[in-house]
Amino acid sequence: MKTRNAIILLLSHGFIGVVGFAAGIYALPILIAPASPSVADVTGVAQAATYTAEFKRDLKDSDALHWGEGKVSVSEVAISHMGKLAPGPDYKLYLSPEFVETEDDFKRLKSRMALVGDVKTFNNFLVKVPPGVSPSKYTTVIVWCETFSEFITSARYK
Repeated sequence: MKTRNAIILLLSHGFIGVVGFAAGIYALPILIAPASPSVADVTGVAQAATYTAEFKRDLKDSDALHWGEGKVSVSEVAISHMGKLAPGPDYKLYLSPEFVETEDDFKRLKSRMALVGDVKTFNNFLVKVPPGVSPSKYTTVIVWCETFSEFITSARYK
């Protein structure tokens, strides 16, 4: 009886530990995220944009935990997003020469993409385009989770 109780306790506590760890991974980025940019700031960047596109939830590799929705505006100096992203750690913004909506496509094209920068907010974002990166040479903006190699969302802007 003691062995059986020990096994049950071990399994139940292990299960709770795994659930707690997963909840922590999900909640931590939300808890440490900086304040989202204001609507006025995002709108100001959007008004100067050369290209616009839309993140949609219904992409092939988007799911309940990996998605984005809203308007994306791309200029030579900044990329803005007015909308929401599923929360997660270590999001990166990339520009791609081809439309991408799966992890396999992302991995296949990553060497031809330009890393724009980190996405640290989940309600609206602003990311400055680094020197040497020209959005006019690309067609698609992508949000990618670097830590877990997860596709979040993308939008073709040209």
